[in-house]
Amino acid sequence: MKKLVIVFAKNPEPGKCKTRLAKSIGDEKALEVYKELIKHTAKTIGNANTSRAVFYSEEIQTQDLWNDTLFQKEIQSNGHLGQKMQAAFEWGFEQGYSKICIVGSDLFELETSDIDKAFQELEQTDIVFGPANDGGYYLMGMTRFYKNAFLEKAWSTESVLEKTIEDLKGLKLAFLKTKTDIDTLEDLAKHPEFHHYIPDHILKTL
Repeated sequence: MKKLVIVFAKNPEPGKCKTRLAKSIGDEKALEVYKELIKHTAKTIGNANTSRAVFYSEEIQTQDLWNDTLFQKEIQSNGHLGQKMQAAFEWGFEQGYSKICIVGSDLFELETSDIDKAFQELEQTDIVFGPANDGGYYLMGMTRFYKNAFLEKAWSTESVLEKTIEDLKGLKLAFLKTKTDIDTLEDLAKHPEFHHYIPDHILKTL
């Protein structure tokens, strides 16, 4: 199969994932939220008609929430986010894949149809993005390696997608539906499935 989805994931450890969220609900609850997000992401990607790889932030784990038979397992490279993504795409193309999408692991709104749609768009375009409401993107896919997509910029800020588009002038781009990552308490409150992680007196104010 020539299609590949790469997912970037943090090793689920207290104090090392969902740190912005943890400031509101504590490290342990933030970890539980992240595990739920991993389960959702793994299931969603697992249902897509594509090869799959998970790139861990620190170390490869087996017999975890990422099914060993479904997911190839690698470690993210060193450097800023752009360098990490660049190395992952390069790895994928070196493996012989012709269409590669990369996604994060903190989007509860991610659907298998988003993955399918991204690959459909890549039949006619150079690069596809899934825009995030915070100004970044939850998905980026390409048909060959375009280094300009990874030029250094203010990663994890509201200008990331805008700056990336500027760096890709002349290429044909496509966009999926805009969605919201779960990074803050306000993001979490938008999903009733997670309300039990939020203290009632706080939930009433959101």
